Amino acid sequence: MEEPTAELIRAQLRRLRNVAGLNQEEFGRLVHYSPSMVSAVETGSRPYDRLFLARADEVLNSGGLLVSLLKMAEREGLPSWLRPWLDAERNARQLRCFHPTLIPALLQTENYARAVIRCDDLLSDADVESRVAARMDRQEVLRQPSPPQLIAVLDEGMLHRREESFRGLMAQQIEHLVVCAERPHLSIHVLPLQVGLHIGLSGPFTLARGAEGGWVASMECQLTTSVIDGDADVATLQSRWEMIRSEALPRRQSLELLKEVETSWI
Repeated sequence: MEEPTAELIRAQLRRLRNVAGLNQEEFGRLVHYSPSMVSAVETGSRPYDRLFLARADEVLNSGGLLVSLLKMAEREGLPSWLRPWLDAERNARQLRCFHPTLIPALLQTENYARAVIRCDDLLSDADVESRVAARMDRQEVLRQPSPPQLIAVLDEGMLHRREESFRGLMAQQIEHLVVCAERPHLSIHVLPLQVGLHIGLSGPFTLARGAEGGWVASMECQLTTSVIDGDADVATLQSRWEMIRSEALPRRQSLELLKEVETSWI
């Protein structure tokens, strides 16, 4: 989290508390913090968390200001190369997503996201939690009143990758996929194990169509996510998407397969 935004959150917290006519002791009682803890949060000697800010927003009738600022700070803490794609994703009316090795970010549970992000042992615990929170916030695009249509193709192999310590995590994740697949604006298709070599093995990508009809794409690698907006390159990825989608199971069959795999993880 960048320090200017963190200080802005603390300054707004102090301002809102004073406008409400509450001293630190009175405010602390309402948010279940001691006066010394409130003081520590306001001065920056103790970090705040989402739960505290959500409670503060409620007590201070701020209309969600503090949590909104926290989301802004978390986005600022993300790698700069990811931000252009997040803008395209938030404004998309249609999304087409393929990933050969992982559940796509917009369909991940919090625990699955944490396990994936934690694979990078160069990240501190604070960095991991910040990125998990930011990833969960990305999923708000699917819960807005007029969400984009999302079609995702998953490789069946990732659903069977076995490690006993992940049993509960994977059962929860696949249950979440089943719930998502039954929502009207989401369509999840599984590329079955019987499909051998295919163009999707070259790597994951996502296509996004904006409100004005134009398409952009993103391609992930180990170090970065590239935003692709050239007509020829986007057309190539659209063609590859159609080839991958044609190899995947239909929606209903995919849902039945997900339910079978879920049972195997329980």
